[in-house]
Amino acid sequence: MSETSEKTILVTGGAGFIGSHICVELIAKGYDVIILDNFVNSKEDVIQRLEKIIGKPVIYYKTDIRDREALEKIFVSHKIDSVIHCAGLKSVGESVKNPLLYYDNNVYGSVVLLQIMAKHNVKKIVFSSSACVYGTDVPAPYTETSLIKPVNPYGKSKLFVEEILRDVFVADPEWRVVLLRYFNPIGAHPSGLIGEDPNGTPNNLLPYIAQVATGLQAELHIFGNDYNTPDGTGVREIIFMLLTSLSGT
Repeated sequence: MSETSEKTILVTGGAGFIGSHICVELIAKGYDVIILDNFVNSKEDVIQRLEKIIGKPVIYYKTDIRDREALEKIFVSHKIDSVIHCAGLKSVGESVKNPLLYYDNNVYGSVVLLQIMAKHNVKKIVFSSSACVYGTDVPAPYTETSLIKPVNPYGKSKLFVEEILRDVFVADPEWRVVLLRYFNPIGAHPSGLIGEDPNGTPNNLLPYIAQVATGLQAELHIFGNDYNTPDGTGVREIIFMLLTSLSGT
């Protein structure tokens, strides 16, 4: 038995794109994993796919991080060592149209989670944040000291949770907090069983291209015609690589 086998990690949003891959890696390292997901932007059959990959049953709860009573029952029922917090809405456009939804789900939901964690003396958390906290006018490459300037409610909701976590640590240095900032991660598990497969129309490029390739979407829309490029459209090397890969050229 490995030294990590008795440690249980709660992964919120564990059926999502990033969360599901995290669960596979954690289990491979000997951790016990509990998944919490409301399946708003993921599919419940991901659980069965995870079980096929790892070769054993997965403990999961279909619930929401804002459901205080449900969270309480999970923490009472399991000896949780730490939390990897991936649960959250992530569409920039949707956040602009419905900011209250994002602040309620992403910020309030995180507060509820942290309150339950503190109550049960679980003080280790990895928070899945976003590079959207940097905004659009910050020169790349981003660093830890780059200016923080989110320009949409989604990015702001991530920053607010980061600030809450900093305040929690200042108030109680026993907490261990990791903030992960990234955007547009791509890829899939080598088995092909899990990858980015959101509900509805994808907001990210790769799953949208994949749905065009499989006929779920009619075409890929390229926006903009006045860029300083040969044809006026934006140049993205990643788009070129993906399209040539799909076309077989």
